[in-house]
Amino acid sequence: MSKRQNDPFKIDDLMKSFVKENKLEKGLDKVNVEAAWADMMGNGVNNYTNSVKLHKDTLYVELSSSVLREELSYGKDKIISMLNESLGKNLITKLILR
Repeated sequence: MSKRQNDPFKIDDLMKSFVKENKLEKGLDKVNVEAAWADMMGNGVNNYTNSVKLHKDTLYVELSSSVLREELSYGKDKIISMLNESLGKNLITKLILR
């Protein structure tokens, strides 16, 4: 018969250890990047965004508007830093707009 542990655990700590033990961090990062893009860019850009994919440290964003793609290309460094700040870690080092 096992004894029940009475040590208090924070749910946040349990989730972090579960994610780490099951090697789920990369998958969660991909989902979090997509959500951060949607939140940061707003409806105007999201209406023209076909896909957002993170591969290694590069974020690939497919846009249906060449004008918007050109406009966003001028602020790539700022977009990368804002996304990394939103994510709480430096995941993205390169942004490719297609």
